[in-house]
Amino acid sequence: MNLLVIDAQGGGIGKQVVAAVKKNFPAVRVTAVGTNSAAATAMLKAGADAAATGENAVIVGCRKADVIVGPIGIVIADSLYGEITPAMAAAVGQSAAKRILIPINHCDNYIVGVPDLAIGRLIDGVVAALGAQLE
Repeated sequence: MNLLVIDAQGGGIGKQVVAAVKKNFPAVRVTAVGTNSAAATAMLKAGADAAATGENAVIVGCRKADVIVGPIGIVIADSLYGEITPAMAAAVGQSAAKRILIPINHCDNYIVGVPDLAIGRLIDGVVAALGAQLE
C-alpha cells in the first residue's frame, strides 16, 4: 500500500500521523508531502519513507497513492492559511485514492457535528481507519 500524508505549516499533524502509521503498520510505504519544507522535514524525521514539498509533489503523489491522509483543509482551496492551492485541493479531491481526513476546526472551516477532540484521539481514528483499509 502507498500512503500519502499531506500537511502544511509546521507539519505537526502529519508528523504524528507518520509516526503512528509506522508504529502500527511498518510495511506501509509512507510518502510525506509538505506544502513547505518545514512540514516535509518534520514528517521525514517521523519516519516517512520519502518526502517532497510543494504543489506539484501533491499532484503527483495523489496520482500514485492508495490512501491519502491529512487535515480536512487539504480538500479546501486556500485553506491552511493559504498553503493549499486550488490545484492541490482538486488533486486530492479527484484522486482515485481513499481519503482519511482529519476534522480540524480552524482556518475559518468548522465541521458541524464533529466534536473538538484532542489530536491524539484524532490520530487514533486515522490508525483505525487505515487498519480497516488494510483488511
